[in-house]
Amino acid sequence: MTGKAVRYEVRIKRVYEPAAAADGKRILVDRLWPRGISKAAAGIDLWLKEVGPSTELRKWFGHEPARWEEFRSRYNAELADNPAFTELGEQLTAGPITLLYGAHDEAHNQAVVLADRLRKARS
Repeated sequence: MTGKAVRYEVRIKRVYEPAAAADGKRILVDRLWPRGISKAAAGIDLWLKEVGPSTELRKWFGHEPARWEEFRSRYNAELADNPAFTELGEQLTAGPITLLYGAHDEAHNQAVVLADRLRKARS
């Protein structure tokens, strides 16, 4: 029997945006709880804090766009041996997921790196 592999969508969204039915499973990928939002208001299904960048890398990056490419490289290196990334990938078997993050910068944050890596692993 030949079957087509099911491919689920990976989305990213700020944790401060309201939950939507299209989000699927909502997974917070920050090591630190985002400021100013309660757990109830966040509407998360899973908090995978271990998949976030190390404290040292997070502090070094400081959400400085000039450090983005180096951050991506270092973070991808951290993810190579991170069991939490494997766990994150396994979440795709049940349907779409939305990676939630707290950063203000929508283009330069760990959820962008994670989504890219998950999409490449699934293609």
